[in-house]
Amino acid sequence: MTTIDDLPIRDDLRGKSPYGAPQLDVPVRLNTNENSYPVPDDVVEAIGKAVQAELRDLNRYPDRDAIALRTELAGYLGHDLTTANVWAANGSNEVQQQLLQTFAGPGRKALGFGPSYSMHPLLAAGTGTEWIGSLRDPDFGLSPDRAVSEIEQHDPDLVFLCSPNNPTGTALDPAVIDAVLGTARGMVIVDEAYTEFARPGTPSALTLLPGHPRLVVSRTMSKAFGFAGGRLGYLAADPAVVDAVQLVRLPYHLSAISQAAARAAVVHRASLLKTVEAIKEQRDRIVDVLRARGVRVADSDANFVLFATGGDQRVAWQAFLDRGVLIRDVGLAGWLRVTAGTESETSAFLDAAEEILS
Repeated sequence: MTTIDDLPIRDDLRGKSPYGAPQLDVPVRLNTNENSYPVPDDVVEAIGKAVQAELRDLNRYPDRDAIALRTELAGYLGHDLTTANVWAANGSNEVQQQLLQTFAGPGRKALGFGPSYSMHPLLAAGTGTEWIGSLRDPDFGLSPDRAVSEIEQHDPDLVFLCSPNNPTGTALDPAVIDAVLGTARGMVIVDEAYTEFARPGTPSALTLLPGHPRLVVSRTMSKAFGFAGGRLGYLAADPAVVDAVQLVRLPYHLSAISQAAARAAVVHRASLLKTVEAIKEQRDRIVDVLRARGVRVADSDANFVLFATGGDQRVAWQAFLDRGVLIRDVGLAGWLRVTAGTESETSAFLDAAEEILS
């Protein structure tokens, strides 16, 4: 039987594993940071009508620039952003891949601060970009001095910052982004996939866009919007950045159906985002209960919580699975990540945790 090793794949891809989390049929699935709440009926109806309206014209290519969708997204973001400031693609992963294709690639370097989103180095590998994995502080934070020091040492062409950070949930002090923008000669991407779940007073990097043409803020509809199956990510940046990524985007990369469904979802965002506060309540409940039991927990501004297992996290992960609760082993020794779900899902996790972590 032929294996990958028998094929003439690139040498830098040999030995790597594809990104992915287990997709198992279990009673409680809290491993991929999805929104546990189903799409509300009024939004289902609106998306259905929007998609239905596109079906007769599927013989024609979609709007390759997704103007109507980008206009709706700009209105959602505010901050005086216009259609020209926004670009959309199939999930924030494709957005970030396009940024790497445009501003990085062979002979160039990208830098990130781990533990962080494991797709970033994989996207770098896929675009032939050298990846530099710098580290966060022991408490999972990142100070301006540390960020500047790493950038001065490695001189990357592109820097990834995550706020809130996955898998730790940690939000960045705006001073860190300011310091990075003042030091890095290349592009700075702030991945804000979980920003809608941030605690009050946590600022967005969108406030820093004016006057910073090398700053890009990446967002997604997969989390707070509960639109993971719709695959829609987007960025906000200087219009010149939007022009630049269009040099590498595939023709008609967003289908007419994807655009229609996403527009309807953004228009009906009030219904979709009603679950955000409930999810934040369960996140804070997880943090409070685990800490009250003496478990070490990272501060979180996301819809998930990173907690210490007090031993081999692989053993703990299996123990949760044996109790019907699927959470995420992100490969961080002694730590596991759990998504904040519904009240009943969270209770199931906490009940299992009381037995496993005691």
